[in-house]
Amino acid sequence: MPAIVLIGAQWGDEGKGKATDLLGSRVDYVVKFNGGNNAGHTVVIGDQKYALHLLPSGILTDSVTPVIANGVVVDLSVLIEELDALEARGVDTSKLRISSNAHVIPPYNRMLDKMAERFLGKRKLGTTGRGIGPTYADKMNRVGIRMQDLFDESILRQKVEAALEVKNQTLLKIYNRRAVAVEEVMEELLAHVERVRPMVLDTSLVLSDALDDDKVVLFEAGQATLLDVDHGTYPFVTSSNATSGGACTGSGVPPTRIDRVIAILKAYTTRVGEGPFPTELEDDNGEFLRSQGGEYGTTTGRPRRCGWLDVVIGRYAQRINGVTDFVITKLDILTGLETIPVCVAYDVHGERFDEMPVNQSDFHHAKPIYEELPGWSEDISKCQTFDELPANAQAYVLRVEELIGARVSAIGVGPGRTETIQRFSLLGEDDL
Repeated sequence: MPAIVLIGAQWGDEGKGKATDLLGSRVDYVVKFNGGNNAGHTVVIGDQKYALHLLPSGILTDSVTPVIANGVVVDLSVLIEELDALEARGVDTSKLRISSNAHVIPPYNRMLDKMAERFLGKRKLGTTGRGIGPTYADKMNRVGIRMQDLFDESILRQKVEAALEVKNQTLLKIYNRRAVAVEEVMEELLAHVERVRPMVLDTSLVLSDALDDDKVVLFEAGQATLLDVDHGTYPFVTSSNATSGGACTGSGVPPTRIDRVIAILKAYTTRVGEGPFPTELEDDNGEFLRSQGGEYGTTTGRPRRCGWLDVVIGRYAQRINGVTDFVITKLDILTGLETIPVCVAYDVHGERFDEMPVNQSDFHHAKPIYEELPGWSEDISKCQTFDELPANAQAYVLRVEELIGARVSAIGVGPGRTETIQRFSLLGEDDL
């Protein structure tokens, strides 16, 4: 049985939660391997809508074991809030497993994150201010706090004291803010120790055993390809590896065990935060996509920047991640448009680029070169098969498939659990 990596092919918010849900009962484990509570998944089940920020979306499926792996940074307060909220709605959260090597977001890093963003002014990066970046920086600087440290109060105190010797100098002398007391940090970090203790273990061993037992393991990325710290539109990126390679380092599962890579591609493009965005629409078309698609952040509530589909980015995502299957989401949002532009290349100072420019400056100045595809007016939300789609909707999908270089195996035609057309199996079985 396969190990599958599920990633976003754009700047996030593509609908990865729905794709996870689409695999449903076929999956035994769902693993979050990067990021923290700086991104969210929205999953609609019947008339119930669930917004998840830190927890893997697989927690909504009774038969799935959800795993927060070592590549994730955990805000303990947010974790407990999400667990409590789901339990209040009747969701069983007892199967959650958390890596002992996952790093914890301490309160001082949330403060530093917000202060740094304000300090940057016009050069701000668009961070959510939740302490994600500073916590990953602590990890790289080898001064981070891990889940396992919570269970040895002496070691935890030593680590907090060492960190605050430097952090408080930054808060006091650079940002003119109050110092953080050791006891304040200890109190927050220790508040939920007994609650999480049964959940914390060696998740790399758990996943290895699961694969040995022929279980289906799904690795679910937070954020997306263009937000990857190495392969995204740096510096306007997240602080972790949101590409398929991050699934291995972020979980302790080797690349030789990965069978498939599924990339989620929204039928248009959105972005939250700062940074270049070649197809961005600051007109009625952009507002149409935003209002029709409900393009507001699951975690932040911020209105998303909207633009036409960019297949240059799609091809890049296919190459970087080794995508075997694409899932196109929100095709229904394009219904009613007479023509639908698709960006097939860039113009940078008169030179055509069919692939992503090598340097940031060229990408910043890139102007989209569009191919106009005919639209459709028919309601597609009730379509169950590809053949039931209007001819122009089929043509749109097939042209996108041709341009991005990998097959489109599923198509989202509405927000609901059943509103998805499956053309091919996402598990690599025979075609449906």
